Amino acid sequence: MSDTNYVLFYVEKPQASAAFYSALLQREPVENSPTFALFVLDSGLKLGLWSRHTVEPAAAGRGGASELAFAVADPDVVDQRHREWSLRGLPILQAPTDADFGRTFVALDPDGHRLRVFSLAPELAAPNERTAAAQAT
Repeated sequence: MSDTNYVLFYVEKPQASAAFYSALLQREPVENSPTFALFVLDSGLKLGLWSRHTVEPAAAGRGGASELAFAVADPDVVDQRHREWSLRGLPILQAPTDADFGRTFVALDPDGHRLRVFSLAPELAAPNERTAAAQAT
């Protein structure tokens, strides 16, 4: 079976979206054209931003039907990232809250794609994640 490591968002203005994600991810795209931009994250995940006007077959939906999730080390980082993104002017769909899986909040990108930041509750983290979190504090 092939490895799933690529997410595509269909966007109105790829260059504007590329600038947004460059600032958010603190990195430049590895590929950038008038209709497409590609980011490679530290995890190996690739995030592609493709013009909804040029993708074939045509995209039927809009942003908001799925989420790009960012796992962080602990609840304090969730709150810190919320402050940072709020200061950048990102619309906040859900303020930081404690959910059954841990601390989380949801923001929106310029096309309405949901961006979730979360920290797993300690009892849900894998053993190596619990060890890393304990060492980070």
